[in-house]
Amino acid sequence: MVETVLLVGVAASIFVGFNIGGSSTGITWGPSVGAGIVTKTTAAAVMTFFVFFGGWTVGRNVMETLSEGIVTVDLTLSAGVAVLFFIGLGMLVANVFGVPVPTSMTTVGAIAGLGLATGTLNYATVAGIVTWWIVTPVIGLWIGVLIGRYIYPWVNRRVDIEKSEGPLLRLERRGTVPTPALGPNTTRQEFGTTIAVFVIGCYMAFSAGASNVPNAAAPLVGTVDGLGADTAIIVATLAIGLGGFTIARRTMDSVGGELSDIPLLAALFVMVTASTITTILSWAGIPISLVMATVMTIVGIGWGRATRPVTVREAVTRDVGNAEIELGAIVSEEKVGETAPRIGQPEADEVLRGDDLFNPRAIVKYVSMWIIGPSMSTILAYGFFTVLPGIA
Repeated sequence: MVETVLLVGVAASIFVGFNIGGSSTGITWGPSVGAGIVTKTTAAAVMTFFVFFGGWTVGRNVMETLSEGIVTVDLTLSAGVAVLFFIGLGMLVANVFGVPVPTSMTTVGAIAGLGLATGTLNYATVAGIVTWWIVTPVIGLWIGVLIGRYIYPWVNRRVDIEKSEGPLLRLERRGTVPTPALGPNTTRQEFGTTIAVFVIGCYMAFSAGASNVPNAAAPLVGTVDGLGADTAIIVATLAIGLGGFTIARRTMDSVGGELSDIPLLAALFVMVTASTITTILSWAGIPISLVMATVMTIVGIGWGRATRPVTVREAVTRDVGNAEIELGAIVSEEKVGETAPRIGQPEADEVLRGDDLFNPRAIVKYVSMWIIGPSMSTILAYGFFTVLPGIA
C-alpha cells in the first residue's frame, strides 16, 4: 500500500515539475531564443542543468521551510500526495487563465491549509513568508524604477545586442592545433554581449531551480515513508527538464507578449534583478515566486523610463509644468552613440509615440492570480483535511 501511494506521489511530483518546466523555461530563455542567441533545444538542456544546480544547493533551504517549517508535525505520505494534488490544481487554474503560475505561493497555501485543518500551523513562519510576498513586489518595482530612470538609458545608448549572419565562432586551422576565432561577421561587441546574455540566462535558470525544485519535491520529503531529499531533487529536476523540452517550446515563442513588448536589453535587466531577489530569498529559506519579481521589475523599469521628463523635485512639489509622462518610453531604443535626454528633459517624439509599456488589465490579472492562487489552494486543502483528518 505504501509503495502504491509513493508511486502516485512521484507521479504527482513529476506532473507539478513538468508544468513548472513549461512556464519557467519560457520566462528564463524566451528573450534569448527570440533574439536568436540560443536554440530552444539548447535552452532546455542548459535550463535543466542549472535548475538542478540551484535546487541541489540553495533550494534545500526552501525545501526545509516547506517540509518542516510551515507545519509543526511530520506529514504522512498520503498528506504529501494530497498537497501535490492541490499544487497541481492551482497551476491548472492559472494556466487556464493564461497567467504564469505563482508556484511557490500555491505550495505554501496548500501546506498552510493542511496546518489550519489539523491545528499544526506555524503561524510565525507563515507570517514571515507572507510579509516577504508583500515586500518583494515593492522591492522589484523600485529597483526597476531606479534602473529605468537612471541606468537603462545610459547603457542602452552604448550597447547594441544584435545577431549577425553566420556562426558566432569558427575554428582556425592554420596551426598544428585548431584554435577558436570569431565568426566571419562576428564583432567583439557581439561576442561579448552574446556571452553576457547566455550567462544571465544560466543565472536565472539557477534561480528558478532554487525556488521551484522544492515545490515539486518538498511534499514528498517532509513525510513519513517519503523520498529522500536527494532523490526528490533529481525527480523534480528531470520533470522540469521534460517540461522545458516539450511544452516550453511554445512559451519561449510567446513569453512577454501580453505583459510588455520590451527590448532584449531591458529584458536582461529584468532577469538579473528578479533572479537576484529570488536567489537571496531562497537562500534565506523563503518560498518566493520568480514570476512575481519579474513582473514588477518590468513595470518598474518602464515607469522609471517613462517618468524621466520629470525631476524628483518636480514630482515632490507637483510642479511638473508641461512635462509629459508616457508609458511607451521603454519600447523604443536610442541608437548606439545617441545621447539620452537628461532627467527633466522631454524624450524624443519617437519614444513618446511608442506602444504602451504594459496592459493595465494584464497587471490586474497577474496580481489577482497571486492572491487567488494561494488562497484557493489554502481553502481547498483546509476543506479536504477537515473532512478527512486521518490522511494528515
